Parts: sequence; structure tokens; C-alpha cells
Amino acid sequence: MQQMPENSEYRKKIDDIDRQITGLLKERMETAAAIAGYKKEHGIPVFDAARERSKLNEIAAGTDPELRGYMALLYSMIFEVSRSYQTQIIGARSGLAEKISGAIDGTPKLFPGFVSVACQGIDGANSQFACDKLFEHANIMYFSDFGAVFKAIEKGLCRYGVVPVENSTAGSVNSVYDLMMHHRFYIVRSIRVKIDHNLLVKPGTKLSDVREIYSHEQAISQCSGFLSGLSGVKVIPCENTAVAAKMVSESEGNDKAALASRQCVSFYHLECLAESVQNTDNNYTRFICISKDLEIYPGADRTSLMLTLPHEQGSLYKLLSKFYALGINLNKLESRPLPGKDFEFMFYFDIDTPVYSPALLQLLDELPSYCESFTYLGSYGEVF
Repeated sequence: MQQMPENSEYRKKIDDIDRQITGLLKERMETAAAIAGYKKEHGIPVFDAARERSKLNEIAAGTDPELRGYMALLYSMIFEVSRSYQTQIIGARSGLAEKISGAIDGTPKLFPGFVSVACQGIDGANSQFACDKLFEHANIMYFSDFGAVFKAIEKGLCRYGVVPVENSTAGSVNSVYDLMMHHRFYIVRSIRVKIDHNLLVKPGTKLSDVREIYSHEQAISQCSGFLSGLSGVKVIPCENTAVAAKMVSESEGNDKAALASRQCVSFYHLECLAESVQNTDNNYTRFICISKDLEIYPGADRTSLMLTLPHEQGSLYKLLSKFYALGINLNKLESRPLPGKDFEFMFYFDIDTPVYSPALLQLLDELPSYCESFTYLGSYGEVF
């Protein structure tokens, strides 16, 4: 009976194989570099989908069935790294890279203080507080819904718009992500605002009097624990927490309440019946500041992208492998269904990389070849 080698012998054999693989990969990359020179000289694109597909089929045909999946995964990564290396060697810059460079040079060094800003809601809304933190003095124009804010930016009615995109408790604001697919804009800054929900009523109202509570659906979700402890109370969503406070202020009787910010007490002459009723004190909403024109202010260390991928196996994996190959970190990956298309999605990415990074510019150059559609949403900094 043949004796199995000890573990140390296996490791030695693996080390020997790895040395051979390393040498062959080095030789392969050197050949890829020579090919890059030829492509540059003759104006040939780096990415050749037909060639890669043919190679993967050839490799699969020559591999034992139980190893084909692993081999396909390995060579997909090798092709990815090779393409990145060739792109780096060729050094061609797309129109987008030139546009970003122009925006960096053409944007003022200081974020503006006195501007017109579009927001959804009314005085006392959390969007107003985000504006107050972003700008020294904002001339706020209020709109009834988020879609109107995007339209105001497109039409030039306001220089900036401020909309919420996610909450630390309730998650993403899906309606805003859906609107992003239908409007043209750039993100120029983002901000996190601590959200504090309070139960506001008309003066003299007792908790036992309350039969209806109004607020935005996100606020209702964020206060689910408190609301579940109330009996005989109807919870009614409305378009904004401040709108809810105003409705209560203008209502007849003392049977209505609103979940809204503490500042709405003075705005709408209400009383606070219960403070900080949200599920957690660590409750923040992230707002983005959008504009019609691309502006990139100093310190921009986050980039947002929106794209759709071919509806085929491995398309998202191939895209994510590109981020890995370039050493780029993702802060957020959000998907939203595409209208009229079954099980196809728009993907939204937040990238944690300075706009000045060569790796980011290389990524932006290469992404269109992976995507059916690709939109650069801007590079910006986030304030707290």
C-alpha cells in the first residue's frame, strides 16, 4: 500500500507549482504589454469580447468537468487583470476623464454660502436642516415631492437641490433612487443629519386624546417601536414630517398628533408630548446636494455611479472584480428594478476613492465596456 506524503511534502509541491505559475503569469503580462503597444499603435480597443469568449470555451473544453467552473473563474480574473494592465499602458483618457479634470480646475475652492436651493416639504422639514448645515444662507424653494426637486434643478430654477437617499434605521429612500434613473444631475456634496422624532400635539392635548398620528413613511418606520405600544391609534403617512406638524396645527379638535422634529414646535405652535420616540438614538439620514452642472470641490473623496449590466451570467461578478483588481473600495451598492424589464436592475455605486486617484480614472475609462448604460453622478465630499 502506497504511503501518503506528509503535509509538508504537499506544501513543498504546492510551492514549486506556485513558482512556475508566477513565472508564467509574469511572462503572460509581459506579452500582454506588447499587445497593448500594438493596440495603441493601430487604434484597437483593449477589450475584445469575442476573443475572451473563445479563449474561455477553449479552456473549458480542455479541462476536466469538475474543474471547469474553477478554471473559468480563474481565467476571468486573469483576463480582467490583463485588460487593466493594457489600459494603464495605453494611457488613453476618455471624454469623461477630461470632463472631470476640467471640473476640478474650474470649480471654486470654497463651497458657496449664498445660493438658491430646492427642497421637498415646508419649513421645519429635515431637508431644511440639511440645507442649513450645508450653506451659510440658503434661499430655499419648497416643492411638494422629490420629483419636482429634480425638475427644478434640470430647468435651472435653483442652483442646488437637497434630497434624502438613506436612513441608518429605515434604509434607502427608494423613491429617490427611482427618480435618479429619469433625471440628469450631479452630486456635489453629501451630509448626514441626526434625526430626532417627537410626538407633537396641539397645546393641552393628552396622549389618551390622540386617535390619529401623521408623519412621513420613513419616520413612521423609524418609530415603529413607540407606535406599536399605542392602542386605538391610526397611523397615517403623509408627504413630510413638517407637513404632518402643520396639519395637526391647523386641525380641529385635539385628537391628532405628528411625528416631527423638535423645531416644528415653534414653527407651528405645538407641544411636545413625547421626546425622541425613534427606535434608536443612532438615527441619521444622509442627504445629497445635487446640481445641473458638474462641480468638484476640493477634498472630493467619494464618487457615485449608476449603471445597468447585460442580463447574462456573471456580469455583476465581472464588474466587481474590476473594483478588486484596481484596489477600489465600495461604500454602497444599491439595486432598483428597471421599469418594463423583468428581473433586470439599475445598480447604484458609492465609491470610497479620491477623485484624484489614477485608479478611479482608469475604472471610469473601462466601465463602459462592461455596461449597457453608464452614468457618472459626480465626485464629492461628505460632511457631518
